[in-house]
Amino acid sequence: MRRARQPYVREFARYRIDLTTMAEEAAIAARLRDVGLVSLDGLTSRSAVLAFAARIMDLARHRDSDSDGLTAIRDTGRHAHREGFAGFGDGELALHTDRSGTPDPPRLVLLVCGKAADQGGECLLTDGKAVHTQLITGDREAAQALAQPRTTYFGDGDGQAAEVFTIHRDHRVSVRLRLDGLARWTPTVEPYVPLLRATAVQHQISLALAPGQGYLLDNERWLHGRRAFVGDRLCWRALGYPRFPMPRGFMPARSPVPRPVFTEAG
Repeated sequence: MRRARQPYVREFARYRIDLTTMAEEAAIAARLRDVGLVSLDGLTSRSAVLAFAARIMDLARHRDSDSDGLTAIRDTGRHAHREGFAGFGDGELALHTDRSGTPDPPRLVLLVCGKAADQGGECLLTDGKAVHTQLITGDREAAQALAQPRTTYFGDGDGQAAEVFTIHRDHRVSVRLRLDGLARWTPTVEPYVPLLRATAVQHQISLALAPGQGYLLDNERWLHGRRAFVGDRLCWRALGYPRFPMPRGFMPARSPVPRPVFTEAG
């Protein structure tokens, strides 16, 4: 049974762009460059999700994508305990950067709800800029260690050596992170991992998506995850590279970012 539509609440409404407007693509590009996150609705079928994704990104095909480039995210009943496949179970999915173990992770992640869970399954999102800001202002030693090149290995045997915070020549910062068993830390950064994890959770927001609702995020800035759920939850995901200019990552903040209040969007 489809869940009744609920009013938008603060976090969903804050990032929402109306897909029925004439200037939607320009608005999406501007919002992504500014804050790195867009919430959207009205994508009520797989074909609608694919058509929207194809307008804004060059789809990146990968291990889990289907022939059309999208990935159906649901509990398959056979992936729950396999490292790196938590998204295909019904358990909690830790905050992460998609495809962190590849040389060039896709810049954009689009996730749209096809069917809501009976219970749980809320999407969890954390702004990496808020995490970086809190660390750089509260524990500069941790932030500097986490920016040291090749201090973390993401993935299995064919993964990628990288760092959590990449500082670009123009001083912009990109985030790359996973917090499961496929992240291995050098002694330089391992002492700071508990603080990093706690800070990421501290700045987490929660979105309970109804069918047709979703989010589009900058994978170099925002981390995403999911709460455990009960029921036949289905989401469609697209990964890709923007069809419009986007500078790398984000400009470091000059002042601390306040911790958000947990909210849900219907």
